[in-house]
Amino acid sequence: TSAACFSVFEGLVTGGSSGLGLATVERLVQNGASAVILDLPSSDGAALAEKLGERCAFAPADVTSEADVQSAVSLAREKFGKLDLAVNCAGIAVAFKTYNFKKDLPHSLEDFQRVINVNIAGTFNVIRLGGEMGKNEPDADGHRGCIINTASVAAFDGQVGQAAYSASKGGIVGMTLPIARDLAPMGLFSTPLLAGLPEKVRSFLARQFAHLVTSTAENPMINESHQTDGAIRMQP
Repeated sequence: TSAACFSVFEGLVTGGSSGLGLATVERLVQNGASAVILDLPSSDGAALAEKLGERCAFAPADVTSEADVQSAVSLAREKFGKLDLAVNCAGIAVAFKTYNFKKDLPHSLEDFQRVINVNIAGTFNVIRLGGEMGKNEPDADGHRGCIINTASVAAFDGQVGQAAYSASKGGIVGMTLPIARDLAPMGLFSTPLLAGLPEKVRSFLARQFAHLVTSTAENPMINESHQTDGAIRMQP
């Protein structure tokens, strides 16, 4: 069932030539999906795309560039027919104390701004341009696409020297919910409380929960509770 699920995606993965991004690209392609590696021109993206075969392509790009990211989105559509998955793995970090008393130096403002720009603005740039997947024809369950952001435990528990990195990852966490509200239809899970809903709706909700269960069971890195609400919030 995992391969069947993956095979429907035509994805774009930022930072796709190394680390989390590369692992994501490889898994997508191995399971029958297609992926565009979006990474810097100096990366190994071109060689990796060639190695992974016809279901992989390379888009040399800087995530902070509107023109570069738009070209990558267009490449995904042109080569694979559509874009319905965007995975944000691109990111940078610096390690420097807010003030280094041994060196008598404050943290570089330029370095701080660069981390914020790449990690927050770069992630948002990909989301806002990839958000056009909302115009895709919906599948049988009404889905048009999926966007995945990458934060870090540093967003909540930053260590010494991680002011810039923690701030950037906290920013990603903070903007994800409002973006989900902007882009995603609201959803509910089927429970006895919602038994009055039409069968078609209850069946859809049940399938979503089952998908969540199988995905969680498959991934040993998930060890916390999920806020599985489709971005809905109940108003007082």
